[in-house]
Amino acid sequence: MRKAILAIGSLLAVYASEAQSLSAQLDSVIISENRIRETFGRQNRNIDVLDSRQIKALPVKTTNELLSYVAGVDLRQRGPVGTQADIAIDGSTFDQVLVLVNGVKMSDPQTGHHLLNIPIPLGAIDHIEIVRGPAARTYGVNALAGAVNIVTKTPVQDEIFAQAYAGSSLQQDTATGETYFGWGAQASATIAANKHSHILSVAHDEGSGFRYNTAYDAYRLFYQNRIILNEKNNIEAMGGYINNSFGANAFYAAPVDKESTEGVETVIGSIRYNYQPNSKLTISPRVSYRYNNDDYIFVKQNPSLYHNIHETNVLTGEVQSTYTMKKGIIGAGVEYRSENINSTNLGKRQRNNLGIFAEYKHYFSEKLNVGAGLYANKNSDYDWEIFPGVDAGYYITRNWKIFANATSGQRLPTYTDLYYKGPANTGNAQLRPEYAYYAEGGLQYSNQHLLARTAYFYRRSADFIDWVRATNTDPWQPQNFQTINTQGITVLTTLNIGDMLEPGDDLDILLNANYTYLNPVIDAPAKGISKYAIEALRHQATVKLTSTLWQRVQANIAYRYLYRINANDYTLLDARLGYMVKNVLLYIDVNNILDTQYREIGAVPMPGRWYTLGIRFNHAWK
Repeated sequence: MRKAILAIGSLLAVYASEAQSLSAQLDSVIISENRIRETFGRQNRNIDVLDSRQIKALPVKTTNELLSYVAGVDLRQRGPVGTQADIAIDGSTFDQVLVLVNGVKMSDPQTGHHLLNIPIPLGAIDHIEIVRGPAARTYGVNALAGAVNIVTKTPVQDEIFAQAYAGSSLQQDTATGETYFGWGAQASATIAANKHSHILSVAHDEGSGFRYNTAYDAYRLFYQNRIILNEKNNIEAMGGYINNSFGANAFYAAPVDKESTEGVETVIGSIRYNYQPNSKLTISPRVSYRYNNDDYIFVKQNPSLYHNIHETNVLTGEVQSTYTMKKGIIGAGVEYRSENINSTNLGKRQRNNLGIFAEYKHYFSEKLNVGAGLYANKNSDYDWEIFPGVDAGYYITRNWKIFANATSGQRLPTYTDLYYKGPANTGNAQLRPEYAYYAEGGLQYSNQHLLARTAYFYRRSADFIDWVRATNTDPWQPQNFQTINTQGITVLTTLNIGDMLEPGDDLDILLNANYTYLNPVIDAPAKGISKYAIEALRHQATVKLTSTLWQRVQANIAYRYLYRINANDYTLLDARLGYMVKNVLLYIDVNNILDTQYREIGAVPMPGRWYTLGIRFNHAWK
């Protein structure tokens, strides 16, 4: 580790000699929190951004797959093309991360397994923000280990985007003799007028999977608009729909669930009114809705044997506001969230959540800014709780910045945690919420070519909710099992090699390299077998090289190394090679080039080498 730190320091020293401010580039990315929105360069937290350039270059088909290339994000997939996946950040469980679309929460009270039922095709995404550490002060409950905010495009011109692709592992299904195959198509249209703008996107993916009973069939639809009433008033609305059905072989109860199938249908919608009476004050009320239907059949040949249907409805009303002063910004908000479920297994239940936000950011100078805030929460099943947070950032020089923050958060038990009934798993209605307390400090360097950041964090997870059992024959049951202390080191670098070359070279090359080290320790471990306590990635390294040569040829490669505690380590290598003809890109993707045999979760083997041919069309009118 010492050698790695010295190497990073040497690299930064080399570029310090030609240092120029990166503020112009950083200021073009606004971190889209619900109240105080700041440029990337003014943030005092360890935030990573997956921008549109990387989104277009990576060899992926869905939003879920994009997240597997982000440092610190542990995306654990059960099936191909985003069929079903869990998300963790810095060693968390899949229930401890909050996913949002334009600030609207995608949480499902049934289970965190539905958190990534995202109806957003790639063509509609502008960028993705990944916040590491508890984010209660910003987003409220359930952002215990971090948050992922998917930000869609703001139309600035009329545009059409379309792509189609097909791929195969060239392996055959031994039961049918057919070759495993999958295909998909996406289309997006953007209209940008003086007083209104619109985005409409559709996508479809289907295939026979990559092993027995893993076929999938998914439809996604998304619409967004913005209507400017006058210079003080505008309205933003969005709606999305996803219908995803798939074979669930070994997804939840291997090896006895070989014949299982699942269908998930999700609807989201929101409407937001923005009122800005003057340059200082903004008030934004918003109403959002999320519906989810989960239909799980244990044996598809005999549905009556074990058939669960879970239907959830979540309605949220909120008001967010900011007031800008000479030296600072005040943010305040209130939200009310109603969560309902009607389930053949979990029963018919309802709970409400009231949250109150308050925060203040003060700018002492161009070099120093400090923020503080708190979130007060009252759930109908639990008492009032208050979660404070503070942060500070200081520019030592024009290019060097130090930052620190401390924050806290809460995760409520899901309805599955509380009430599930099954032969292998049983809920616990006596569960309490779990909590996290977090502190982080880091150093950042930036110039016109290089952004580098390293940080250390400590997270204490108390009343940790874990599924445990006394012996291997007992059913799993969730308990407030123990306390877990996690220390971590993160390193992030982005190097724009293209800008360092001579103007006539006509080469556009960007290198992203990231590393995360985690050391979780159970404090006074209790007796029993744990299911989720220590599943973190001890080491995670990602390297992404994206390049456009002579404005025609795309050559992009992504490398990932992952070492999971109590499991194994593996290396994944993916690549895309493309050729541009005017507005048309022809490309070939090869995922898992090394044909690595690995598992991301449970007993589910992931696909081996997979080949994809695709075509993309993109045209814009000023």
